[in-house]
Amino acid sequence: MAQKKKFDIKPADGKLGVLLVGLGAVSTTFIAGVEMIRRGMRKPIGVQAWMGRARLGKRTENRFVRLNELVPLAKPEDMVFAAWDIFPDNAYESALKAGVLHNEDLQLVRDALVALKPMPGAFDQEYVKRLEGTHVKKGTRRQLAEAIRADIREFKKKVDRVVIVWAASTEAYRPGGPIHESIATFEKALDEDRHEIAPSQLYSYAALMEGVPFANGAPNMAVDVPCMVELARKNGVPICGKDFKTGQTLMKTIVAPGLKNRLLGISGWFSTNILGNRDGEVLDDPESFRSKEVSKTGVLDTICSAETFPELYKDLFHKVRINYYPPRGDAKEGWDNIDIFGWMGYPMQIKVDFLCRDSILAAPIVLDLVLFMDLAKRAGLAGIQEWLSFYFKSPVVPAGLYPEHDLFIQHTKLKNTLRWMMGEEMITHLGREYYDES
Repeated sequence: MAQKKKFDIKPADGKLGVLLVGLGAVSTTFIAGVEMIRRGMRKPIGVQAWMGRARLGKRTENRFVRLNELVPLAKPEDMVFAAWDIFPDNAYESALKAGVLHNEDLQLVRDALVALKPMPGAFDQEYVKRLEGTHVKKGTRRQLAEAIRADIREFKKKVDRVVIVWAASTEAYRPGGPIHESIATFEKALDEDRHEIAPSQLYSYAALMEGVPFANGAPNMAVDVPCMVELARKNGVPICGKDFKTGQTLMKTIVAPGLKNRLLGISGWFSTNILGNRDGEVLDDPESFRSKEVSKTGVLDTICSAETFPELYKDLFHKVRINYYPPRGDAKEGWDNIDIFGWMGYPMQIKVDFLCRDSILAAPIVLDLVLFMDLAKRAGLAGIQEWLSFYFKSPVVPAGLYPEHDLFIQHTKLKNTLRWMMGEEMITHLGREYYDES
């Protein structure tokens, strides 16, 4: 494949501001980890941007580079943190309550965590019924959006660039409606204080109006509505999401492609989870669970295409359950029972028991998204960044296009996009050049 002209990417100079919506388990685990990395106390395990490698050229050339050597990315010492939250706890207090990290680890970076106090958050209990915010902004939808914009502008004075990541709770399921069809209809709804506008949409609107990339780590309809896609394109801002791919769904996108590629049929896939953190408490509400259910059940639809392989998947029964179990805390457990069939229709079963740590799996995702969304902005890439689908249960794609859920295809797309940016040959794995040259 012919090389493409290298992108004119602005250098990653200066400070990169990271604004987090939510200062709970995921955000505090992420911040503590970055602080330890930049102090030389830990390695960036799980971070594609700083640990991942990409092959360049032919296999015979044996050229492998780190991704942060291939493209210009921010360094640990460049990052500055701030956050919004509906509770007033500083990052240290919040991390203690979350119970993800050992106390001896928190003490190593206590100074940085204590110094991070959240700004009041935008909150509507209609969207998160199991929480009662005590550190919240007051006003109409328009006033809240403008207050968030003012916070972003104030933070920009301290840094050179900003990325915003939603790492807060799952909102009640609310599909987009007429007010989300265009920028004009959305802004009219803001002025009318319409309650169809979710808090997550106030943050995404404010980010896009201020020219700040926005990544959505929850299954909320924050950016995957027409008005936000239009606004991102108009203002030249990258967007991506939704819902970090961490535990059970991560396993699903690893196992399902293998079964499909071997042309093994699936008659049923039952998934259940137990977790006891704030996420589990929020998801105990049926409306919030519905948002997560839509996100978690969608991955098999495109991996195991019933239209393409009706003999194997047309009767696939997929059920997902999440159970709030406080004793488990952040140590989530996901059980999967997979009923498959093979040669001559003979049945078989697969059992998966994944005892994971939700925030430990999510933290490197937050870091990668911050670094790659900043890269996208400096490279002039606006709108939907489908090449970051690797990180999400529900990748955002243009209207009329189905999302790709196969983890291995997503990973290839991620690295090929970085090669493409730098004018390097993209890797197809065809390999005919090793046999045809003679």
